[in-house]
Amino acid sequence: MRKWLPLVTICTGTLMLLVDVTIVNVALPAMADNLRTSFTSLQWVVDIYALVLAALLMGIGSLADRLGHRATYIVGLALFAAASAASGLAQNPSILITARAVQGVGGAAMFATTFALLNNSYHGRDRGTAYGIWGAVSGAAAAIGPIAGGLLTEHLSWRWIFFVNLPFAVAAIVLSFVVLRSDERHRTPLDFLGMSTFTVFAGALTFALIRANEHGWGNSLVVILFAVSLVALVAFVIAEAKLKHPMLDLALLRSGPFVGALIAGFVLTAGAFAYLTYASIWMQSVLGMSPVEAGLASLPLAIASFATSASVGRLMHGDRNWWAVGLGIALTGVGGVIVAIQMGAGADWKALVAGLFVSGVGVGLSAPTLSSTAMSAVPKDRGGMAAGAVNSARQLGFALGIAAMGSLFASRISSSLSSHHVPKSSSIGNAVAGGQSQMVLHSVPAAYQQQLHTAIHIATADGLRLTAIVAGVLGIVGGIVAALLIRPRNERPAPRHLASAEDAGAHEAGSHAAGAHRSGLHETGESATPEDDPDLAKV
Repeated sequence: MRKWLPLVTICTGTLMLLVDVTIVNVALPAMADNLRTSFTSLQWVVDIYALVLAALLMGIGSLADRLGHRATYIVGLALFAAASAASGLAQNPSILITARAVQGVGGAAMFATTFALLNNSYHGRDRGTAYGIWGAVSGAAAAIGPIAGGLLTEHLSWRWIFFVNLPFAVAAIVLSFVVLRSDERHRTPLDFLGMSTFTVFAGALTFALIRANEHGWGNSLVVILFAVSLVALVAFVIAEAKLKHPMLDLALLRSGPFVGALIAGFVLTAGAFAYLTYASIWMQSVLGMSPVEAGLASLPLAIASFATSASVGRLMHGDRNWWAVGLGIALTGVGGVIVAIQMGAGADWKALVAGLFVSGVGVGLSAPTLSSTAMSAVPKDRGGMAAGAVNSARQLGFALGIAAMGSLFASRISSSLSSHHVPKSSSIGNAVAGGQSQMVLHSVPAAYQQQLHTAIHIATADGLRLTAIVAGVLGIVGGIVAALLIRPRNERPAPRHLASAEDAGAHEAGSHAAGAHRSGLHETGESATPEDDPDLAKV
């Protein structure tokens, strides 16, 4: 049993950091009431964590090479725990948003060292088993979040969705010192220019999408933010092309399967999960469901995802990856379309069930194979970099998806309220989108409350229908494009120097050549021998 304690330690950190991406969803109405916050602030509470995680993941991987992976993981756990405590104690939205950003830094440090720690702790078949269990945990985490959040919010308070991290983080820190082995450090150059330009690009774009909802797309600051985002993206590309040790080697983008995995990772979270944030607001603030009931409404997604991953996950490797990823992403889109079709004016939570189940099957097919697909498509000395890029794409997809879907959700509610001749439809629409429907209803005379409630019910269903159909189209198109890019081309066999997925996955996200050469893990879970890879003979 002791030999699996390193896996327990690593999976504990992974579960915490990924659950915290979605655990906030069902707590948003309670936060809105308690902190008297705006819809924009609610978006930032969800978004800032995923945004920081996406922006720093690859860069912190390089930093971990210098500091040591165990040390970086422990620092990440401590930072995550401190930020969780600050989030739970926050008395205003600004403090909560800032604490969530710091949580993202800690989460990035934990996520970026995962592969290296697994590889340093296990070998041979044990390593294959460890990767399989870690993959199941990471795949189920996003779906578990709303359920855990609902239970904690209803029976304790929304603050406990953050406080609950503390005992797990403390236990993981203690175990890290006891069961994780120290590893050698590498003088990997840090790409500060790449980190800063990518962060500015992602932050400015997200800020522009969120602000556009409140102030309009023609707002001068919105236009400036979009321009800054474009300039930062161009600067990032130039920097990565010029630097000797870039955070992201742009030559990797010549690989169709790698680009396909990036697209799939982005679309997976942007399409399958982003709109569920607003479904949770709709269920609680409009339908009057409790946080637990709203969390349990996402159970079909969680069950289908876990069951699919557990039953067919081991079959999905090598040449089968392309259809698993493509079909999986497309199914998340089909699920969104089903939700949109079911979302009529009188819809309730049952309108989500069939679509979430189909989406869950898609998540179970695609999520466990994304990183291995990317890593197997690139030279093995860029395997860690490929894994970091895909994980960054997934978190960026969620952050931008929240921002874009939120704008669609709120604007559709406002336009629907306007068509029903509701006064001040824009401000009321933003309040309703932010989970403050009951406050809006109580602010009007009793004689008009039923009429306004009907209009709000129709408007929110319209808003959720729009976000679901956009998510559906995004998923279907993204799945087809990803499948075409990842699909093996027999006429162009892969060069012999390309490593298999887990061989490249030996190194943590965002790392460089030194660590990636040390894994020796094939997709089947078998360890490579020195005869298979001459570099392993040196280890």
